[in-house]
Amino acid sequence: MRAFVAVSLPAPLVEAIAALQARMPAGRPVPENNLHLTLAFLGDQPQSVLEDFHEALASMTAASFPLHLKGLDVMGGAVPKVLCLRADPDPALMALHDRVRNAARVAGISLERRRFRPHVTIARFRAGQGAGDGARLRKLLGLGADVAMGPYKAHSFGLYESVLMPDRAVHHLLADYPLPDFGNPAG
Repeated sequence: MRAFVAVSLPAPLVEAIAALQARMPAGRPVPENNLHLTLAFLGDQPQSVLEDFHEALASMTAASFPLHLKGLDVMGGAVPKVLCLRADPDPALMALHDRVRNAARVAGISLERRRFRPHVTIARFRAGQGAGDGARLRKLLGLGADVAMGPYKAHSFGLYESVLMPDRAVHHLLADYPLPDFGNPAG
């Protein structure tokens, strides 16, 4: 099963992102029900390993934290593959990321070693962008420099299955883990 762990986005934040997506001159918007902030991509894993991992995630205690999204960025190397909103690296978010990665290692899941750049992917680009798409992308990045959303409180994270379809991925929530409010301020 192809799986990942992600912070679930509160409904008001999803609505704000959808409004931004409606104004984008380039890229294919990520469907609202697929918007999330990935903590760890697990790749293909046996169900028994995911069950052990689920037990580890369910026993974790972590607090809710404020989600601030500021500015647009592209990822994917020399030819951008995705457009995303950067997330502030709140200490509680970074600690949750570290704890999820440690739980994955304990469950026997090998994760890619890469720097964690918290973000929400909001659009994808098709291979072979033309010059016109590049110009629209530069315009979009210029317009998005001042984009700021938040704070919104992150109330949960989840274990998701990602099913690849010919034209997109479909995400299914397998398990949801609450992030209780231990007095952290956020809206």
